Amino acid sequence: MSYSKDRYFSEIRSLLKKELAVSNEFMIPKLEKIVLNCTSSEAAHDGKALQIIADELTAIAGQKAVITKAKKSIAGFKLRAGVSLGAKVTLRKERMYEFLDRLIYLALPKVRDFRGLSSRSFDGHGNFSMGIKEQIVFPEINYDKIDKVRGFDITVCTTARNDKIALSLLKAFRFPFTS
Repeated sequence: MSYSKDRYFSEIRSLLKKELAVSNEFMIPKLEKIVLNCTSSEAAHDGKALQIIADELTAIAGQKAVITKAKKSIAGFKLRAGVSLGAKVTLRKERMYEFLDRLIYLALPKVRDFRGLSSRSFDGHGNFSMGIKEQIVFPEINYDKIDKVRGFDITVCTTARNDKIALSLLKAFRFPFTS
């Protein structure tokens, strides 16, 4: 069992129950999923770049990445519907908690000039999004085999009803938010 999952069931649930004054156990917020998404304009034209993006996301997540395709054609971006643009991975259950441990305790401390996460990056429904500028902060990526530094987006989806409750949940998981 991962450290974050163990902490959630042993400490965080009881802490949130008191803090939010919740009487029903099922109303305590929890993590639903974590989605990693990487898109690149060069992937639309170069199949090799798309495969590299998918392989890196697979290594970081520990789960096979799915290729994403454009839904609409946009002439200004020279984009046609159905063209492969990037890759994504959706993590749930045990893999989600393992990734969360690596993100909080290994990757974020390695980010250059890191001053904390913005608490304004919530979507209004209790989901938090952030961007990583360099994939090399994760220990699974071999620095010598990198052809180009790429970033990706991380979305943490919770069962919280609003942003305030989701913020208290993520703070309990020790997300490094700026005050």
